[in-house]
Amino acid sequence: MKILVSLVLVVAAVFLALVLAGTGLRPLFGVALPYLAFATFLIGLAWRVVRWARSPVPFRIPTTCGQQKSLAFLPHSRLDNPFTGRQAFGRMVLEVLFFRSLFRNTTATLTRDGRLVYGSEKWLWAAGLAFHWSLLVIVLRHLRFFLEPVPGFVEVLQDVDGFFQVWVPVLYLTDLVIVAAMTFLFLRRVLLPQVRYISLANDYFPLFLLLGIALTGVLMRYFFKTDLAAVKDVALGLVTFRPTAPEAAGSLFYTHLFLVCVLLAYFPFSKLVHVAGVFLSPTRNLANNNRAERHVNPWNPEVKTHSYQEYEEEFHDLMKNAGYPLERE
Repeated sequence: MKILVSLVLVVAAVFLALVLAGTGLRPLFGVALPYLAFATFLIGLAWRVVRWARSPVPFRIPTTCGQQKSLAFLPHSRLDNPFTGRQAFGRMVLEVLFFRSLFRNTTATLTRDGRLVYGSEKWLWAAGLAFHWSLLVIVLRHLRFFLEPVPGFVEVLQDVDGFFQVWVPVLYLTDLVIVAAMTFLFLRRVLLPQVRYISLANDYFPLFLLLGIALTGVLMRYFFKTDLAAVKDVALGLVTFRPTAPEAAGSLFYTHLFLVCVLLAYFPFSKLVHVAGVFLSPTRNLANNNRAERHVNPWNPEVKTHSYQEYEEEFHDLMKNAGYPLERE
């Protein structure tokens, strides 16, 4: 049911856009919805980030799995147990760019004789890395529609992505990789009982939505003729605040754009917002230096302390008569 509901919602969105974009409602799909979706994305993302930033972190709670910095003769694990801000930054770079923690992830399997066996889970890491990097390259490639002249790095990226040139138009490798990666992630959620058990509708919906965006983009590029000049007019009109919705762009393009708008509006309120949350995660971005520094929570109320020296000064005579050892005779 969770899979069916998510799939029906995405298919309904595609059908709605295909039908209505061919009518006089093109300005709705090409002008109003993109601006509304982008505003929702910016405001929602800013709200989430500010809310996270204002959340108190009462302790230094970095996730560690290596030797903490202590005695000089003990090797210190700088990335697994960072001691300085620079080491924590290096750990974050590897986490954000290469999913280091996911690479070291393991899977637990219960054998028929009741033994719990741990094994490697590299396929999940490979699919996740392929999906995210392909998505980044595709987003950067799309800058050619929003910028004039097209930046040089975008042209270089297109040439590298279309290196094989096995099709006309040029087949981009990332188009194949992102579809294959999302297919693997979907099948993993469906075929593995333990993953299917914990999966919710908000796990399947963004997956179907992203897959719909990728497939409509592939259809426009390789199978159905789309007027790229009209598409660029729409994109440049949006960024220069002179929006237009030409009929020549075609219903499939407006369907693709509508799915992107749904993704942008949904993004700040979904699990996809982890792209910003990872930078504010105290389990990742903090150095583990509790032994070297004392961390005092700034929101703690002021407490009047009574040191031992003050205590001894106050009860000096009584303690001396009772025979207690004193620091000051």
